[in-house]
Amino acid sequence: MHNEHSQHISVMLEEALKFLQPEAGGDYIDGTVGGGGHTAALLERSSPDGRVLGIDTDVHALERVGAGLAKYVDCGRLVLVHTNFADLAHVAAQTGFNGVQGVLLDLGFSSDQMDDPQRGFSFSADGPLDMRLDQSLAKSAADLINTASEQELADIIWRYGEELRSRQIARRVVRKRAMSAITRTGQLAELAAAGVPYRLGSIHPATRTFQALRIAVNHELEQLEAVLPQIVDVLATSAAVPLLGDEKGGSCDEGGQSPGRMVIIAFHSLEDRIVKEFMRREATDCLCPPQVPVCVCGHKARLRLLTKKPITATAEEVERNPRARSAKLRAAGSLILQNSQSKP
Repeated sequence: MHNEHSQHISVMLEEALKFLQPEAGGDYIDGTVGGGGHTAALLERSSPDGRVLGIDTDVHALERVGAGLAKYVDCGRLVLVHTNFADLAHVAAQTGFNGVQGVLLDLGFSSDQMDDPQRGFSFSADGPLDMRLDQSLAKSAADLINTASEQELADIIWRYGEELRSRQIARRVVRKRAMSAITRTGQLAELAAAGVPYRLGSIHPATRTFQALRIAVNHELEQLEAVLPQIVDVLATSAAVPLLGDEKGGSCDEGGQSPGRMVIIAFHSLEDRIVKEFMRREATDCLCPPQVPVCVCGHKARLRLLTKKPITATAEEVERNPRARSAKLRAAGSLILQNSQSKP
């Protein structure tokens, strides 16, 4: 959605729709409403009677989208819920979205969130060091920066930001806060970028530190790991196994219905790794080590991969929207569980 209420441009919109294949009468879940662009497209492509459940932890984002898409809310085609997508299965059951045709997660932050200095996500303009998507969370980035030990800060910046200078930055932060609390994004950006030359057009030296704190404050990786199995649980399962190699049409053997599909757009290597490993695991029948002659794990594939490798944004989209450069899209479709217990 890109209007007077929002400056957000949805990333990889057409690619997401290609894999979700929204159709009239279908039920869909957008677990990261954000700027509302994907939500609006799902509603349009599933007209006249398709429904969308929109979930977001950011109440301000929901308010903007609710106002911009009020006609869909009023007629019952759009249901908006303020919660974390880690509660997806519970919310889906409460709102009647079971056996849905598609689930989308766009793990990026909207331009509205990033460009608002008061939210504290960006170092491009000075603002309070907050970074909470959900303002009801107890601990902000400022709380974390001013209370965590030097070792804890270094670990966070290294683990979530993959920042090689994590120990130096943590040491600098601890020395600075001993004199006065660090409460502004400008203060943190200066500490994180100290001593590193910055060339216009390159990645700002504070980028990875800000990213790491944002992930830690919002528990993003833990929430992602929690929601993935729930997505598979709420997807519609096909009555017959889809034809192999069908990445475009979603055709099934005769008598089967189209299976539900999941599309996830990640912007960070740690997020993408979690998604990749989950999809591959759930697309495999047996997880026993190769040396085990007979399957003892009992695991059965529930997904088929629609993307063997992640889809990335086109050069044209990146030029139009630079934030799309790091986006990676992965998609999978649901399968009916098989009864065979034999080792593949």
